[in-house]
Amino acid sequence: MTLVRTQPNIHDAIDFDYNLPPIQQQQLKNGLPIYWLNAGVQDVAEINWVFPAGMWYEPKAAVANATAGMLKNGTTKRTAAQINEALEFYGASLSANTGNDFATVTLHTLTKHLPALLPVVYEILTEAIFPEAELEIHKRNAIQRLLVNLRECEFVANQRIDALLFGEDHPYGRFTKQDKIEAVTRQDVLDFYRTAYSLEGVKIFMAGRITEEHVQHVDAIFGSIPVQPKVIITPEYTVPTAHPVQEHTSNDENGVQGAIRVARLFPNRHHPDYAPMVVLNTLFGGYFGSRLMSNIREDKGYTYGIYSSLSPLVNGGSITIHTEVGRDVVEPATTEIYREMELLCNEEADEEELLLVKNYLLGGLLGDLDGPFSILQRWRTLILNGFTEEHFNNNIRIYKTVTPAELKALAQKYLRKEDYYEVVVI
Repeated sequence: MTLVRTQPNIHDAIDFDYNLPPIQQQQLKNGLPIYWLNAGVQDVAEINWVFPAGMWYEPKAAVANATAGMLKNGTTKRTAAQINEALEFYGASLSANTGNDFATVTLHTLTKHLPALLPVVYEILTEAIFPEAELEIHKRNAIQRLLVNLRECEFVANQRIDALLFGEDHPYGRFTKQDKIEAVTRQDVLDFYRTAYSLEGVKIFMAGRITEEHVQHVDAIFGSIPVQPKVIITPEYTVPTAHPVQEHTSNDENGVQGAIRVARLFPNRHHPDYAPMVVLNTLFGGYFGSRLMSNIREDKGYTYGIYSSLSPLVNGGSITIHTEVGRDVVEPATTEIYREMELLCNEEADEEELLLVKNYLLGGLLGDLDGPFSILQRWRTLILNGFTEEHFNNNIRIYKTVTPAELKALAQKYLRKEDYYEVVVI
């Protein structure tokens, strides 16, 4: 008998269909929105409570971080130790993180423990007390971390580039200072908690091996109290319109490494240029095979890594090139960054290179659509930005079909040297 071996067909990622699994949208008994996704094979759940409590909404610097950092540090009924014991008893984890726009409280647990753990989370979100002693510990730790970080040139460079782009008084450009941390009071934290973490403004997201029964567990706790529809007042801030500048500073006179940040403002996800820019950015500096990496790491040997990234926020965004190099090659490395920009403005990428970029980008997306928690993250981003599934589908279409000529035109619009701020910290 002759054994016939047939090689399987090889398909590019660009040839696949990309379907975002549907998410269920409901309202709890009191009208609060919950979005839930039944996916996965393990009896686990992730629940996110998302609040408009990021730095955009804080009344004074460092308050948003302090509030999120201290949520689990005691309620009217339990001490911080008792809260941690309750979570650990069921093998669960609860975290609170704040960003530029939102604060997110996240619970990971086995689904069977939801009836026991949801009251604990509810208590934290409605009865946290932020003890004075715990606040002093938080402030000391935050100041210590800041002082350590300020010794690192990359940390200082990240602070400075954001401050130049948005302005130091803007939430996206404001950076932590010791005196601002010291000025935070318990009353500041309590006031922010009572307004920004009010359940009237929450959106609840849930994923895992979820059924209607698990949604009912959430409804029994979070849908049982009356809430009034909340009109979220979004503060307004202006961005400086000054001409981009170059700022070279010395953070350590004996430092052997320089941090380079080259950046400009860029529209957020709502702008029609955003999706094609994801492709251009990937080609330029968004993955290990990018133009920047091939030139400045592989060819010149100036760095271990260099990347460009898009930072889409609710009220703005930026594109930033970031790397650390030896102080003796700061100038030639910066020159090569601008050289790669110029090449993309003047020459079309060839089809083979662009196909590789598209396959990388879409291949990564395939992985993101594989697990319930990563799918939930996709949906959360869409919903918090006011998008539907159609936005996701349209982005996929753009990723697949954008042409070299369109990317060249985009580069001419957004990769001009004269539009970029430059920060070097040694």
